[in-house]
Amino acid sequence: MATDAQIKEMVRQKYGEIASQDRDTNAASCCGSGCCSDEVYNIMSDDYTNLDGYTPDADLGLGCGLPTQFAKIRKGDLVIDLGSGAGNDCFVARHETGETGKVIGIDFTPAMIEKARMNAEKLGFNNVEFRQGDIEHMPVTSGIADVVVSNCVLNLVPGKAGVFKEIFRVLKPGGHFSISDIVLEGTLPQDIQQAAEMYAGCVSGAIQKQEYLGLIHNSGFAGLTIQKEKSITIPDDILSAYLSPEAISRFRESNTGIYSITVYAEKPMQACCAPGCCD
Repeated sequence: MATDAQIKEMVRQKYGEIASQDRDTNAASCCGSGCCSDEVYNIMSDDYTNLDGYTPDADLGLGCGLPTQFAKIRKGDLVIDLGSGAGNDCFVARHETGETGKVIGIDFTPAMIEKARMNAEKLGFNNVEFRQGDIEHMPVTSGIADVVVSNCVLNLVPGKAGVFKEIFRVLKPGGHFSISDIVLEGTLPQDIQQAAEMYAGCVSGAIQKQEYLGLIHNSGFAGLTIQKEKSITIPDDILSAYLSPEAISRFRESNTGIYSITVYAEKPMQACCAPGCCD
C-alpha cells in the first residue's frame, strides 16, 4: 500500500505530464470521447463551452462537473479554486466576480501553475492569481474567501478530512463552497484500487458517498446540498487494462456505483473556532 506522500508524488508526476501536453494531444490519449487507451482522465468531464469566461487553452478536460456553474459567485467576491490546473475554473469564476473581485487558484503541480499563469497573462487578467501549495495546508489567510470551488480534485487527496477543515478555515462566516467530485457506492476491485492510472484518473481515490458527506458535516458546515449527481460508467476497454473479462463481469454484476456529485455547503455565520464546539 502506497503512503500518502507516495500517492501525492504520483499524482504530481501524472498531472505534470498532462500539463506538458497540449489539449488536443491530451484528449486524444484519454477516453473523454470513448476512444480508448489505458488513460482514464477524461472519461467524466463535463462541457464548459457554453459558460461565460470559458478559455479553451485552460481546459484540459480533467474535471467531473461544473462547480462554477452552481457556486453562486457574486460581483466582488474572493474565490479560491482548489486544484486549479491550467486555470479553467478560475477564469469562469473571474467572469462572475468581475474586475472588482479576485480569484486565487491553488495547485501543487509546478507545471500546472506555470501553464495557468501563462494563460492569465495572455488574457490580461490582473485579479487572477495562482499559488503553488498543498490544499491540505492552503497558502492563504484564514477567513478571506467568499466562495471555494474545486473540480474533481479532493478524490486525489489522501487527507480529505484535512481539506474540508482547511476550506472551513479559509471561508468567511457565511461563505460557501461548491465542489464537484467522485464518490462511490459499493467496492471497487482490488486491481482498480491499486492502479496508479485509476488513482490519477480520479477513480480509485474516491471514497464512499456517505463517508464523503459525513466529512463535510463533521467539519462544521451547514446547508449541505447535492446540486447535481450523475453516474459514471468506465468503458470495458479501459477496465480490460486492469481486470480479466471474468473480473469485469463480476464488477458489472456487483452494481458498484461511481458517481460525480456537485455538493454545496456553507460556513455558519456564527462559526465556532472548531467544528462541534457550539451548543
